[in-house]
Order: sequence, then structure tokens, then C-alpha cells
Amino acid sequence: MTSDVIEPDGKDWTWVLREPCPECAFVAADVDPAVVGAVVGTHVERWTRVLERPDAAVRPQADRWSDLEYACHVRDVCTIFAGRIDQMLAEDPAHFANWDQDAAALERDYAHADAAQVAGEIAVEARRLQDSLGRVGEGDWQRHGLRSNGSAFTIATLAQYLLHDLEHHLVDVNG
Repeated sequence: MTSDVIEPDGKDWTWVLREPCPECAFVAADVDPAVVGAVVGTHVERWTRVLERPDAAVRPQADRWSDLEYACHVRDVCTIFAGRIDQMLAEDPAHFANWDQDAAALERDYAHADAAQVAGEIAVEARRLQDSLGRVGEGDWQRHGLRSNGSAFTIATLAQYLLHDLEHHLVDVNG
């Protein structure tokens, strides 16, 4: 394990809603938002296997997260996005609080987390996310939300964006 600080990712990844991701080949625009909850469920087992690796906490390079750190991020993504979907169902438009993923990694000490505990937490948070997505009715997919930087989403595009994030990080860890 290491505590080397990773340079924050300053990219605005919302462009993945308009074009394929060259890093993972995911095409968000091709995703039916109504299936995202089911796909999220398939990720739990994959992350569990990643976290069972003996070297899960080892960074492959000093400037790249370990598999464990990516898993912690995915857990938190599930939490954040479940909250945002719930907020969009309650408010239209919803205004999201800022979430700094890099600050979260330091504050929650991703590098020193317990892999087995994180696997369990991913299962819990993925289920919570599935429950939130399951509450989206046919007429709700176009409800709006605004990120703190002004990026606008509908529940449909938020679900597509979310699935890219989850799929992308499985590619990052060869999961």
C-alpha cells in the first residue's frame, strides 16, 4: 500500500454522453437508462473478485490508484448517484452539492481501506442505487439536475453517465 498523492482529475467527463470513450470504448448514448439498475447488480460480483486479489491494495504506478482505491471510489459513486437520483425525483430541477472525488479519496483514506469491508459496502451501495433507479417511473426520466459546475443532466443521462463511470473503472482494474 502507498499514500502517494495522485494528481486530481480535472476533466469534465460529461462529454461521454455525446461521444464514445476512447479509453474504455463505452458508448453512453447507446444505453437504455431503464436497464442501468440491472447492470449495476452485475458489477458487485466483479468488484468482489477484484478485491480478493492479493495485490488489490498495491498501486501499479505511484500516480495511479490501486484496485482497492478504485473500488472505494465505485462504492462512493453508487452512494452519490443514488442520492442524486432520489434528489431528482423529489426536486425538478435538483441542484447537486459538489463532490470532489479526489478529496473523498484522501478524506476516506481509500488507500488503507479493508478490501473485504469495501466489497460488502459496494454490495450495499449498489443495492441502494438499484432501489433508487427502480423508483424512476416512465415519466421521470426527463427530470433535471444540475451539477455544481453547471453540467445539466436528466435522470436518463445521469444513468448513462453513471454506467460509463462504473464500466470505465472495471476496465481500469481489468475486472
